[in-house]
Amino acid sequence: AVLRRDTFPASRILPYWAAQMAGAALAGAVVLATFHPFIERFEAEQGIERGEPGSERSAMVFGEYFPNPAIFGTGPEAEALVSPIMAAGIEAFGTAILVFMIFALTEPRNGIRPASLAPFFIGFTVAVLISLFAPATQAGWNPARDLGPRLVALAAGWGEIAIPGPRGGFWVYIVGPLGGGLVGGALYDRLIRTSLPREG
Repeated sequence: AVLRRDTFPASRILPYWAAQMAGAALAGAVVLATFHPFIERFEAEQGIERGEPGSERSAMVFGEYFPNPAIFGTGPEAEALVSPIMAAGIEAFGTAILVFMIFALTEPRNGIRPASLAPFFIGFTVAVLISLFAPATQAGWNPARDLGPRLVALAAGWGEIAIPGPRGGFWVYIVGPLGGGLVGGALYDRLIRTSLPREG
């Protein structure tokens, strides 16, 4: 909407946001309905009290946390590893790379792009980024991917662990990707798109 106004008018922003949020929340509800007994068993085995500090370890099925509670645990010692600002920066950086690659792989003026393989390379980019950054932030890259299921976790009893999250950190997964996406798209336009041949 910011960088391709001719192909994506601003009037589409709210319907797209609403559709992504609804889809993500519905996916979160399906996860809850399907895996509820497994989550409860995990909580019982691990001594996790849903909604209390430390329950990020079960809430992470729905939303992202920093640093990754499955790897580093929870509490002050783990929290010292990744600050909210650092987490937002990681989310912005990963999203910038992802958007840069999406723009490059879907650019009709890019004659050497592997158009039929674009979905593979976009998925491969996501996989590599998750492999690299999941220990730090669980690699959200999309506000709806985190916020939609996180709303389900809020309704399912995780309370403040879901929203606002430890250290009020749920904003990291909204602000970071939105800013990073704009940066990645702008960098593509400045570094690559200007050198491509004009259409027609």
